[in-house]
Amino acid sequence: MIIRKEPEGGLTLIGQTDHSRLVGQFAAHWGNDDFAPAEPYDSIVRGAVYHDYGWLGYETNPLVNPETGEPYEFRQLPFRPEQLAGYQWCIDWLTGIDLLSGLLTSMHRTGLWKQRYGAIAHPTARVNPQSSRPEIAAFIERNEARQEEGRQVVGKDTLWRNYRLLQVWDLLGLYFCCQEPYDDFIEPAPVSAASDDPGVRLTMKALGDGRVAFDPYPFDVRPLKVQISSKRLAQRSFPDLQAFQRAYFQAETHLLEYELV
Repeated sequence: MIIRKEPEGGLTLIGQTDHSRLVGQFAAHWGNDDFAPAEPYDSIVRGAVYHDYGWLGYETNPLVNPETGEPYEFRQLPFRPEQLAGYQWCIDWLTGIDLLSGLLTSMHRTGLWKQRYGAIAHPTARVNPQSSRPEIAAFIERNEARQEEGRQVVGKDTLWRNYRLLQVWDLLGLYFCCQEPYDDFIEPAPVSAASDDPGVRLTMKALGDGRVAFDPYPFDVRPLKVQISSKRLAQRSFPDLQAFQRAYFQAETHLLEYELV
């Protein structure tokens, strides 16, 4: 779960599945005269939309830190075998629908424990302290073996190029979900279908009132309007899990809306 601590003291909560759907919006509209679109479109966009649905089970039973009473931010959640099983369920589920969608989701998940396989220079990939756990090492080994098998079917270049794109879209999803827009960049963002495309620096400049200027502009409509479903809670900490979950399930849904220009 992505958590924003609001200045007035409350919380804005964004599920990983809501982040995932936002990433799908970027994928669906990626491409113009300067940027090659996702190809094959259905498989890539499908993978982007559902790449983080491994969190779906957790979102039915979100937890709080017993020491602080605050809900766990997704990067702070302690290791849970149930969550690892959720990741595997999502990979297997998507693979059963569309091999390429499932391979992208699998590669995305293992790549988060391996600094995004070097696909992104900025923002700098974080070293996940859980990546050395034997359970995660086994998960990575098992899924990377399946990825290698899948490359023989879908093509190494196709998988790598679209994995790079998914990392750009995922980082854009985090850029909009984790806080209000600010000046930043993502590098490199692929511009062509070539697997060895060096890519370009994609800059984002916050203009205020939810508007963000992109240079160069990578989408197929101008402006592109995107939405994120969120929940707002009046307090940051809770006396126990039951109190948090009651507030979470009762919270009104709000749409965060942004205009990309």
